[in-house]
Order: sequence, then C-alpha cells, then structure tokens
Amino acid sequence: MQFAGVIINLLNKSKFVVVHLLFWIVVWFFFVYFFSYNSTNSNYITWFSSFLLPVTMLTTYFVVYYLIPKYLLVNKYMLFVLYSFYTLVFSTYLIIITIIGCFIFLSNMQIAQMPPMSRNYIFILILVYLVVGLVSFVSLLNHNFKTISKNKELQNKILETQLQIKNQELYYLKKQIHPHFLFNTLNTIYGFALKQSKDTPEIILKLSNLLDYILYQVNKPKVSLKEEVLHIKEYIELEKIRFQDTLKVDFKSDIISEEIEVAPMLLIPFVENAFKHGSLIDGFLTVEITISLNENQFEFSIKNTVLENDENLNIEGIGLENIKKRLSLLYKNNHQLQIENRDNWFIINLKIINLTA
Repeated sequence: MQFAGVIINLLNKSKFVVVHLLFWIVVWFFFVYFFSYNSTNSNYITWFSSFLLPVTMLTTYFVVYYLIPKYLLVNKYMLFVLYSFYTLVFSTYLIIITIIGCFIFLSNMQIAQMPPMSRNYIFILILVYLVVGLVSFVSLLNHNFKTISKNKELQNKILETQLQIKNQELYYLKKQIHPHFLFNTLNTIYGFALKQSKDTPEIILKLSNLLDYILYQVNKPKVSLKEEVLHIKEYIELEKIRFQDTLKVDFKSDIISEEIEVAPMLLIPFVENAFKHGSLIDGFLTVEITISLNENQFEFSIKNTVLENDENLNIEGIGLENIKKRLSLLYKNNHQLQIENRDNWFIINLKIINLTA
C-alpha cells in the first residue's frame, strides 16, 4: 500500500510537470508569433522570446504560488497590493534588462534590426502580465473549485454523521420498546398464573404472536400499516382477557391498503399507555380508538378514561416519551401530536401528513 502511494504521488508530479512544460512551450510560440509582427529577423525573435520566457515564468510562479495563497486567499489585501507593486517593479527591471541585453548582443546596437514589437516596453509588459493574469485566473478558479468540493464533501460527511446518529438513536429507542412492552405483559401473565386462570395459555399464545412481530419487524425501517393495526387488535384481545368484564373497547379503522407503511411499533405504545394508565369509571375502563386515512393523510386517535385526582395522571411512561422522540426523528416536519386531559378522558391525537413521503 505504501509503495502504491509513492507510485501515485510520482505519477501526479509527472503529470504536473508535463502540463506545465506544454503550457510554457505554447507561451513561447505565442511570443514568437507576437514579436514576428512586421519583422523577418527570426534569429532575434527566437532568442528574445527565449530570454523573455524565464522572466514571465518567474513572475507567474511568484504571483500564483506565493502572493495569491499567502496574501490574497487569506484576505490580506493591503499586503497583496503592496507586494504586487514590488513584483511589478522587479519584473519591469528584468524586462528592461532583457530588452537592453538583446539590443546589445543580438542587434549589435542597431535599433533598426530589432523587431518593432520588441522595442515597445509597454507592449512587452502587457504581454507578460497577460500570461500572469491568465494563469492566476485559472489558479483561482481551481482553488474555488477545490474549496467548493471540500465544503461539499464536509457537508456530506456531516450529513452522513447526523444520519448515523439518527439511526443509532432510533435503534436504541426501538430496543427500549422490547423490555417495556414485555415487562407489562409478563406482569399480566404473572397475575393470571397466581390465580391459576384458565386464560393463561391463551395469553401466552397471543403474547408469542406479538413478540414475533416485535422481534422480526421492529428492525425494519417501515412495516405495513395494516399489519400494525392487526397487532393492535391482538394486543386489545390480550387486555380483554386481563380486564375481563371491566373493559369497554370501541375500535374503528378505515380499510387500509397493503401498500401503506409506517414506522414499526408506532401506534402500539399509545394503546399500551391507555390500558396501563387508564382508570375504571363506573366499573369500566373505556378505550376508544379511531384510525383513518384520507388520501395521503393519516390520523390516529385514542382516548381512555382516567380519574381526575389520579396521582399517576401526568406520568406518560417510557412508551409515550419513546414515541415522541421517534416521531420527531421519523416525521419531524409532517406530524402533529396532541395530548390532553379533560372531563375524565386522556386523549391522544396523532396526525401524519404525507405518510408515504
């Protein structure tokens, strides 16, 4: 792996050198073409372009790899302007030396032999800084592109981390359902076992069906709403055995398609809470459940009788606190949960908009 990394690094460096080499060859040909205007002195043009190229390269690399990253990109604008001025002065000095040197050694100090474009210092300075500006512009574009890519990568990592945290939190919330639900149901079985009730085997069988649903479905992201409703009915049957003749349940549900899905164990904790914290009034615990679907809007309502002076009235238990957290994670922006207590009724209304979204 280390050797492969070295090879990749060498290839990247080789690619860098080749690209730069090709670019400067193109610049050299551009200089030759530019200075050939109104001149046939190819020898002078070739050498003058060759001497001017290092000056252009030095200025370009100094601006791109020193001035821009050290001052411009870190918002030190005053220093950038100051050192850019110094660079302009120094590059002007080198250009003048190049012009004078070529005038002395290439044209034998005969100005008529100099190509017209090579005599004009302003044209040459503009030409050099045209190259510097072009390379600087490309360098800044590349920097911006890398910055945007890094920011996007960082955002993706943050989103991925948030998603992992969300999934982990959901996982632990789901795991809390198992012992909570099992604890309540086992207490029921324990009470019947003490009485040696003939209903104990039936309770165990129904509990087995519910546990099968919990253990194998709860880890799925979504389950069929129809299946969730079916297991609510099984849970109600369990409670009917426990409460015997002291329970009144009114269960209403629209016809539900197999395609409609919800988070697993989304509704059962509400039902469990109604039976656990409900109170007998006039000899009966009354529970009313309504499930309705209107296009893509899901509504769930459950109410149970409670005593107004019940000390445990405000205790919603692990189940409801758990489901509140799960709703905020799974249906954060498209659900409404209302919990209220009035006239000896504890009422919960849940509405989920765009259930299939």
